[in-house]
Amino acid sequence: MNGRPWRSILEAGFLFTLVIGCDAPRPTAPAQATRNAEVAPSISDAELVRQLAVARGVVALAPTPYVRPALSRLGQALAFDKILSGTRDISCMTCHLPGFGTGDDRSLSIGQGGVGLGPDRSHPGGVFIPRNAPALFNMSAMRHLFWDGRVEVDAGGTFHTPAGVQLTPEMTRVFEFGAISALPLFPVTNRDEMRGYRGNELAGIPDTALTAMWAGIMKRLGAIPEYRGLFQAAYPGTKFSDMTFAYASNAIAGFIVDQLTFNNTPWDQFLAGRDDALTSGQLDGAKTFLTLKCSICHNGSAFSDEQFHDVAVAQIGPGVGDGASRRDDFGRMRVTGAVDDRYRFRTSPLRNVELTGPYGHDGSITSLRAFVDHYSESDKKLLAYDPLQLEPALRGTALDNAAAILAQRDTLLGGVVLSPEITDKLMQYMSALTDDRARNLSRVVPVRVPSGLPIDRP
Repeated sequence: MNGRPWRSILEAGFLFTLVIGCDAPRPTAPAQATRNAEVAPSISDAELVRQLAVARGVVALAPTPYVRPALSRLGQALAFDKILSGTRDISCMTCHLPGFGTGDDRSLSIGQGGVGLGPDRSHPGGVFIPRNAPALFNMSAMRHLFWDGRVEVDAGGTFHTPAGVQLTPEMTRVFEFGAISALPLFPVTNRDEMRGYRGNELAGIPDTALTAMWAGIMKRLGAIPEYRGLFQAAYPGTKFSDMTFAYASNAIAGFIVDQLTFNNTPWDQFLAGRDDALTSGQLDGAKTFLTLKCSICHNGSAFSDEQFHDVAVAQIGPGVGDGASRRDDFGRMRVTGAVDDRYRFRTSPLRNVELTGPYGHDGSITSLRAFVDHYSESDKKLLAYDPLQLEPALRGTALDNAAAILAQRDTLLGGVVLSPEITDKLMQYMSALTDDRARNLSRVVPVRVPSGLPIDRP
């Protein structure tokens, strides 16, 4: 006997266990496997992995939404134009650099008032943004944005954002791409990220007056004839004077969706039926990923369940004002107010993940391998966290709150132990989630922007 029927029975039993969540009957002898071989035909490794993917809900990306070329051009200009910031010194893409996988290769970003780019950026006052800059890939697939999910669209299509009633129905009717259409509304209002504290008309607006801030930016844009033309070309039949900043936000989203959606990874090709799209190592890694707890949270088309989990990541940096120290970050609790949501952050998408380090809500883990390995005995990893992996300015900022984090660590992580060999296999699979087109994004950077301000080019 060549062993294949016995292997098929084991695979069938495992799939049964995976789907219904209970112990499946297991054959106890080769003779039983032989008797059952007729009802459990042998399947290839490729077909087994596809079945596992279906069982875990790991699916291909939906087709990219259509984006009008004029809308994408307007969004591109706005995303790279520093005119959206208070003192005209930073653009959206300064912290989402195409040369660094739409991040900035930093644990924590440096916003308004900083100099330099990416890992070379610094701030004269030593100011850091409290959270890591997430990548902008495949954003139309996500319903919860920012690490704490404070911008979200519920199942009924209703937007929930920090703007509350200031985000009016008239504004949301402009949105074409889901949650990502609302996301650009907020960095421009944040003092540390883009608005600044003094020296410009936007800085003088009260922090709660978001409508006034958005109107101030539109006034700036309207003073530039080229922008007026771009807006009206992107939204035919609508006068610029009738547009709010929702039109700008939606345009930036359109550019992100149009130019930063990537759905042709080796994994996508494999799901479409190409058995040779994955190397043997990637295929083995896929089987490992799909049979471990990883895929309980990292699933769906973007490899995120869009839920919030405490995975025992060390807290570094200035924090967001939580806790007795005011340097903690309570994550999802800041949105929901629920104590059970403390230290929970949204599950990271995994597409192009090898391009998007550092990792974690605050970038406290600097390599992908270390982040994968973190899930093995994560309690011990947190207690032994070494801040020397960070840049010098952040090494002294690690907060002594491990006990509080571990008190609410996700129970899924209990008992997870990964050998170096398993980590190797998972890393192999991660490499199959990168679309080669995402490796060089220089093509998305415009030659110029209508304001005439310089463009950040890493």
